Amino acid sequence: MKCRSKKNLLSALPKYRGFSLPEVIAALMILALVSSSVLVVINRCITSAADSALRMQAFEVARENMEKLLSKDSVEEMVEYGSSDKYPQIQWQTTVEAFYEPITTRMWIQGVCSAEYTDIAGQLQTVELTHWLTDLTKEQLLEILKQEQQEQERLADLLIGTVEEAAEYVGVDVETIEQWVDNGMLTTEEGSFVKNNLDIYKESNGNPPPEAKNQQVESDADLIELIEQQPEPAEQEPAEQEPDEWEKWQDQVEPLTGLTYGELAGMSFDEIWELLDKLGY
Repeated sequence: MKCRSKKNLLSALPKYRGFSLPEVIAALMILALVSSSVLVVINRCITSAADSALRMQAFEVARENMEKLLSKDSVEEMVEYGSSDKYPQIQWQTTVEAFYEPITTRMWIQGVCSAEYTDIAGQLQTVELTHWLTDLTKEQLLEILKQEQQEQERLADLLIGTVEEAAEYVGVDVETIEQWVDNGMLTTEEGSFVKNNLDIYKESNGNPPPEAKNQQVESDADLIELIEQQPEPAEQEPAEQEPDEWEKWQDQVEPLTGLTYGELAGMSFDEIWELLDKLGY
């Protein structure tokens, strides 16, 4: 009698051991770590590229402003600011000011063109270009001193130092001024009161509408704009003297410095610079 058995064909195939659950989980964790690292690197590359593009745009704006400044036939001390027409997200500022160079102990007029932008991380960044335009004689330096003094006097006409003086200016008590401040009246960073802002709150009995509040002076740029809107003080005709003589500055310089023209003429640039520093320039 013959016995026959059917063999299972699957049993003839080679046996492979499968992955266990812990091995699968470990593999997924390793894959996740590698993927996250790659994504971090990619994100940093994208951020760096975007910041570089913004910085190049800011540099372009600052360079264009410097080229405009250098192409002028003459310059004077000034501060100009605005936003770029080509790149609206970039704010620019051009400053022409006196600069003391300690190595050669001379005064120069320097131009500073800067551009500001907000990077991807939300931080304010600045690109700044500086160029020495021309050196100054003592006569020109004293003229700058006179102009700075006039600007300070005109600025003082717009500001009130104490709350008592502010209350006296608008004809109210100190408590009312403090209430106006709590109600949104702006002051300067030094705590001075701006006459323009006081007038706005006085005319509205301390409760100006939003449109009037927006007209308040809230920055140094606004103060400069107010000064520019004021009429220039009438200048006195100088006496007929030789243009190279220091005597023509005597009536202007002596009240500002307490020194005669002869004393100023004998001072070095270092000494004049120290004098400017003492006077707050």
